[in-house]
Amino acid sequence: RLHFVLTGLPPTIEETDAFITEARGSLDEALRHRVDDLLSREQFGERWGRHWLDVARYSDASGTTSPKPFKQAWRYRDFVINAFNSDKRWNDFVREQVAGDLAETDSPVERAEGLIATGFLALSHVVAASRDPETLKMDTIDEQLDVVGKSFLGISIGCARCHDHK
Repeated sequence: RLHFVLTGLPPTIEETDAFITEARGSLDEALRHRVDDLLSREQFGERWGRHWLDVARYSDASGTTSPKPFKQAWRYRDFVINAFNSDKRWNDFVREQVAGDLAETDSPVERAEGLIATGFLALSHVVAASRDPETLKMDTIDEQLDVVGKSFLGISIGCARCHDHK
């Protein structure tokens, strides 16, 4: 079960045999080693990063009427996977996604990571049927605010675009 929960994959026969052998000595120690091993695997970030990518409405293309590919979307996907695999602090993870382009950094690598993290806002799912640039801009902002509300506040704030009541 540890394998399925942490990586989404079954253990190999060799891993199962090794665990059984180690568990004969100390089950607690065998479990501790197995959990540490699974948490250090790339598949851990892929499995759990996928959940965040669902929340962040990740897609490789925009819109539904005439989707246009986001050719660099994979960079944001990899940022999320790497954040899980490197055990990035939650407040840093959030800050980078919401304002990574505005953060002061010490290196070009950190600057690039902050820019990539804002894919959270940039990979929006807006129907570009309107030819009015101002409407398209407002639709994009509305969608970004809605995903921030749902992701970090656990509530939908999309109705605030038209309504001013609670």
